[in-house]
Amino acid sequence: MSDSQDAGGRDISAALPDISPLAWVAPDCTIRGNVVIGPGSRVMHGARLVAEGGGRIVLGRNCIVLENAVIRATARHDCRIGDHCVFGPQTHVVGADIGDEVFVATGTTILHGASIGAGAEVRIQATVHIRTRLDPGAVVPIGWVAVGNPAHILSPDRHEAIWEVQKDLDFPGFVYGVNRDDPMAMRKIALRLSEDLGQT
Repeated sequence: MSDSQDAGGRDISAALPDISPLAWVAPDCTIRGNVVIGPGSRVMHGARLVAEGGGRIVLGRNCIVLENAVIRATARHDCRIGDHCVFGPQTHVVGADIGDEVFVATGTTILHGASIGAGAEVRIQATVHIRTRLDPGAVVPIGWVAVGNPAHILSPDRHEAIWEVQKDLDFPGFVYGVNRDDPMAMRKIALRLSEDLGQT
């Protein structure tokens, strides 16, 4: 086994983090897998940047990832983040494409395949659902949900309207490659996640 292989003989050289010497990463955060952190960026205490199963995270220049934020990539969905972005405490971003100068406030969620245009704001505890496209400069209000392409921005009490758009986005199929109507769907999802996370 060489230094570029894991115990199973897989090549892991491309899966090592690449952190600019001009960036700062808190000693108690987690940076795991194929993660690139650009110059001037700061990853604060307790944050987690994890590229699962061969996925990739690219964090641009002068980005701020605040305490306990989680940014993830998966085998099916890389996460690309532009320059001068701010991620508030306890945000959760997975497999999204985020433009320059985007503000992601405390407690927000941005899911697989979402695309956030430059200068957009996703405010406190808002959600941007899978495969949703936010135009440059768009705003998702506090606690609201953006869903669809183009995005419908709806208050959280409008579940039926959200579901009307969301169901065709096919979360289990798009994220895990599993048919929603399969009676074994949750077993397949859990097994697939176990496999992917085992490569992290």
